[in-house]
Amino acid sequence: MKEEIILEAEGLTKEFKGFVAVKNVRLRVRRHTIHALIGPNGAGKTTCFNLLTHFLSPTAGQIHFNGRNITGSSPAAIARMGLARSFQISAVFPHLSVRENVRVALQRKLGNSFHFWRSERVLNKLDARALELVEAVGLQAFAEAPAVELPYGRKRALEIATTLALEPEMMLLDEPMAGLGQEDIKRIAALIRTVAKDRTVLMVEHNMSVVADLSDTITVLARGEVLAEGPYATVSKDPAVVEAYVGTGHG
Repeated sequence: MKEEIILEAEGLTKEFKGFVAVKNVRLRVRRHTIHALIGPNGAGKTTCFNLLTHFLSPTAGQIHFNGRNITGSSPAAIARMGLARSFQISAVFPHLSVRENVRVALQRKLGNSFHFWRSERVLNKLDARALELVEAVGLQAFAEAPAVELPYGRKRALEIATTLALEPEMMLLDEPMAGLGQEDIKRIAALIRTVAKDRTVLMVEHNMSVVADLSDTITVLARGEVLAEGPYATVSKDPAVVEAYVGTGHG
């Protein structure tokens, strides 16, 4: 595996009216790995994610993606460069079918968000790819079901399918297992592993067994700062990490 860095943050800091949510974070994500960002509640994980995709602007620091400085770029421009975040394109059309939702995401890839007026011929061409993606995330049985009727875990799979429609080089997944039962967790974990075969994944996740099972590298945040980094076996034994979790009452 090439040890090449695809995403790099240096000195990443975010202050909100005197409160420092993220402080001087240095993050390096290697290409074609699954990298997890973990930490107790209030550790700054989501803020960090928002900074990386520029839903928030950093108070200080820089972000490089594929060697290019993306600090100050818009979320849409960053997505076009190949760094996509799952909820950016979640199933926002509850009454469209699963297939139609994925097709809308494919239309976005063409440049303009709203090609609803496009000819049937163009849309039919997109249908074949949409169904491929629907199948890739195991939703073929639900292809014509309205998104609103999907069970919760299947909605997560649809989010991943709509993100894949953008053909990102790197996917950011914000707590993909939140609210899922054991059966769905297994299914989504397998899906993330498949998706990561030819791209890079950075995820914020609370579920420790998932992190242990899936991640190549783990960065632990506490109070907005990097506490430890490395493979699960190393990080989980780090006294500072154990203290951070035990000290906050989150196991």
